[in-house]
Amino acid sequence: MAVIPAPDSATVPEKGPAPRRARRLPTAPLLNPLALVLGLGVWWVLAATGLVDVPGPWPVARRAGEMIADGSLLTDTLASLRRVLIGFVLGVVLAVPVGFLMGWYPPVRALLEPYVQFFRAVPPLAIIPLAIVLLGIGETPKVFVIFLASFLATVVAALQGVTATDRTLINAARVLGAPDRVIFLKVVIPASTPFLLVGARIGLGSSWATLVAAELIAADKGLGYEMTHAQTYYDLPTIFVGLLTIGVVGLVMDRLLLRAERHLTSWQERR
Repeated sequence: MAVIPAPDSATVPEKGPAPRRARRLPTAPLLNPLALVLGLGVWWVLAATGLVDVPGPWPVARRAGEMIADGSLLTDTLASLRRVLIGFVLGVVLAVPVGFLMGWYPPVRALLEPYVQFFRAVPPLAIIPLAIVLLGIGETPKVFVIFLASFLATVVAALQGVTATDRTLINAARVLGAPDRVIFLKVVIPASTPFLLVGARIGLGSSWATLVAAELIAADKGLGYEMTHAQTYYDLPTIFVGLLTIGVVGLVMDRLLLRAERHLTSWQERR
């Protein structure tokens, strides 16, 4: 009768503890409402305890209801949104070709980059007195300072996108016989798109940041105008309504740009 040898203990795998499943972290749809609730709670505590002299959420909500009822909030929001959209769109539309030309042609970059960097060092708000003198006190100077803020942010991003394009891809396309026009359209522009969209998001934030100061230029409506007018009478609820409206509208616009970025750069690996 054959004897079956006992298996060597060295060859028998030991049973270890079952591997733990990686914990799934909460996703953004769950964390965003939580962050909102926490923010409102902190705001309410600061107002209720008097640590900071600010109105609480309820007085601000009541004031917002009054402004919605008399139509002033909608009128001011549309006026500000119109100025931001015109300035932002003009800035991006001009910044894209200028940034691409600077990135693709070194002589153009050498000619224009000093001016771009110079004006980047000058805050758009410092241009307001000059804009008033040269452009008057109508809508043009308000749109111009917003345009300048978005243009400077986007042109640098477009330039960086072109210069950061992988040279291996460009050289491979040239080896295959592609002319410069095809290389630019099929290689450089797709590779620059993520940089360009990030620059557009930064430019959008700069446009809203410049809005309040831009509406100091003899404006008769707009969120910045209402906030400045309320400052004269120490009307903090109205100031908070303006701040929150700018933040909400700006956040919605940023999310729209983010969705466009994810659609246009779906080929990128993401975390």
